[in-house]
Amino acid sequence: MHSTVEDVKLEGMEIKILPALQDNYMYLIVDTKTREAAVVDPVEPELVIKTLQEQQLTLSKVLTTHHHWDHAGGNEKLVKLWEKELDVYGGDDRIGALNKKVQQDDTFTIGALNVKCLSTPCHTTGHICYHVTAQEGSGKGAVFTGDTLFQGGCGRFFEGTPEEMYEALCTKLSSLPDTTKVFCGHEYTLQNMSFARHVEPDNEVIQQRIEWAKHRRASQDPTVPSTIGEEKSWNPFMRVHEASVQKHAGGATDPIVTMGKLRKEKDTFKA
Repeated sequence: MHSTVEDVKLEGMEIKILPALQDNYMYLIVDTKTREAAVVDPVEPELVIKTLQEQQLTLSKVLTTHHHWDHAGGNEKLVKLWEKELDVYGGDDRIGALNKKVQQDDTFTIGALNVKCLSTPCHTTGHICYHVTAQEGSGKGAVFTGDTLFQGGCGRFFEGTPEEMYEALCTKLSSLPDTTKVFCGHEYTLQNMSFARHVEPDNEVIQQRIEWAKHRRASQDPTVPSTIGEEKSWNPFMRVHEASVQKHAGGATDPIVTMGKLRKEKDTFKA
């Protein structure tokens, strides 16, 4: 495995970080009250089932961020292997085993946890981020961002526009509480932060995070999660309003123009 398996304890929930493939992350979301669990993007179902059995958890839901095979490719196998019926959520008909199609502001529960769906089309037209909070908590919670928001970066615009990624990052995800933990789809932090440093060489927060991430990766520890507030401090794609980022991208003061130019540059950037 590319990283160690880690547990993150949050208000009313436990997130189990499960590495998959070359650099993907799957996540088990566990309601601490009921021990009911949901899994995000279970591309390696055997590891998911092994973890569920070891922890004596009840799996009821699959949360799919988007249809790409490295995220949705395990859905059908998991549904076959798991003895109970599963609700498979997603925002795109191209997702395998989908039986609960969702859109912006749809809600459901995992035990005593609330889940709200955020539609973030751009990387794919049907991409969904899932915001999970404790029903009786302060609303901080966690957001599972797939390939829309990465630590220090964002997904390629395969099926969308700079306007859509701006809406996703700078309107929808930015409006979550700054303390919200961000669990993204890949271990891309060092590559992304290298580009962030290229965009803002004088941003000390970026350099500090690079040093921290190097230590984590040296012992194969995951660099997720970050927080929404942290992403606003170092992620160039969430900083398209900042003069320093606009200057790097050619000086246009339109944040959407800046978003497009940054993504085009990042597509060919060599760390």
